[in-house]
Amino acid sequence: MENLEVLVQKVCEVARGAGHFLKEERKRFRQDAVREKRVHDYVSYVDKESERRIVSALRMLLPEAGFVTEEGSADYRDETYCWVVDPLDGTTNYIHDVSPYCVSIALRTRDMLLLGVIYDPSLDECFYAWQGGGAYLNGVPMHVSATNCLENAFAIVELPYESGRYARTGLHLISRMYGQVAGIRMNGSAALAMCYVAAGRYDTWQEAFIGKWDFSAAALMVMEAGGRVTDYYGSPCFLEGHHIVATNGWLHDEVLRLLSEALPEGM
Repeated sequence: MENLEVLVQKVCEVARGAGHFLKEERKRFRQDAVREKRVHDYVSYVDKESERRIVSALRMLLPEAGFVTEEGSADYRDETYCWVVDPLDGTTNYIHDVSPYCVSIALRTRDMLLLGVIYDPSLDECFYAWQGGGAYLNGVPMHVSATNCLENAFAIVELPYESGRYARTGLHLISRMYGQVAGIRMNGSAALAMCYVAAGRYDTWQEAFIGKWDFSAAALMVMEAGGRVTDYYGSPCFLEGHHIVATNGWLHDEVLRLLSEALPEGM
């Protein structure tokens, strides 16, 4: 495999190409092409075509790698390297013609993230990182914020589709933070929310019942930008899980404490 710094730039071009497809297709998007994978979780021909294009391009870059993809157009057969692809993160936003939405691509081994690229076509923002090389936004280094008390935090509290298992946790977080922090937001894209933590725009984020394609690329972004990423129990071994916390590091233990008071059902 070639140098990660060189490879990440090539992956940025793949992500940009897929992102431009998403943006152009949005102009003629058909609501009747949407289907529901599960309650309020949607997919369309756009997701599938974006994934097909990404997989084809990545196979040319690293033929020996397998794939974990949201729409299942390729598979993983225990190869040494694995691409983790979300062809359209923020599908519900996209369907309703609302930003943000993005393309997310990560490369990992069995136990380590190697590179991550996330492209937002609406703002033409390309976030990328590689192991040991730092994190960048359109070529400019990113760093997490220096906010060191929860009262000053600008926080993202995302509410996953599994409302029956997560409602208690989400409501608890909102009730404990509302009026006590600088602001609470939801944005509908886990990948970009984590990138915003890496860029210092937000201070904390957490979500459960999400897929590897949602968080893999962005998790590396946060860590390379100086932040901290764990599961809901504080373990740094989160790659095979589905519940992730990403913060600037200063506020991480406080967020974990709030979560411990009302963990999601079935975890």
